[in-house]
Amino acid sequence: MATNVKWQNTMGREERERHLKQRGVTLWFTGLSGAGKSTLAVALERHLNSNNKATYILDGDNVRHGLCKDLGFSASDRVENIRRVGEVCSLFTDAGLIVLAAFVSPYREDRDRVRRLLPERRFIEVYVKAGEGVDVCESRDVKGLYARARRGEIPNFTGISASAPFESPQKAEITLDTSKLTVEECVLQLTELLRNERLLSCD
Repeated sequence: MATNVKWQNTMGREERERHLKQRGVTLWFTGLSGAGKSTLAVALERHLNSNNKATYILDGDNVRHGLCKDLGFSASDRVENIRRVGEVCSLFTDAGLIVLAAFVSPYREDRDRVRRLLPERRFIEVYVKAGEGVDVCESRDVKGLYARARRGEIPNFTGISASAPFESPQKAEITLDTSKLTVEECVLQLTELLRNERLLSCD
């Protein structure tokens, strides 16, 4: 770690939030592939944008085209992937944005590490599940990943490979079961949570 660097003072988060008329926060969508994380993040972003809220989506696939394109899916690479994304979430939250981060993020400690990066009540863990186990997620399999994992073509595939378990959240702020709730119902619940936490205004 470099020792000859110093944090440069800039405009404070509160000032940015007053300008944006909202509070910076990270909603961290975690769950198995196919549970609906990205679908919900996109739907929530459209809803918030239609109400003049400034947002940004960080998606597991998208960041591997640039920020994390040098990483694979080994346990250590998964940890580094989430570490990098967590730092970006911290910066964007400090900028006053509503950050929607959609990542399988199977390890509980990695998610908790991101939580610790952010101010209190500025990290909302959203556990997206589709029933119990992987059956519903696998039946969706839009990308064909489960089928490939079953054939042994994708090693370390979360939820299928014994070496890649998913550690369910123990203290998620909200759990959404997409096998029972529509996208619209999920968006409504998330919006209500943001409103109740007074994150959609800056009074």
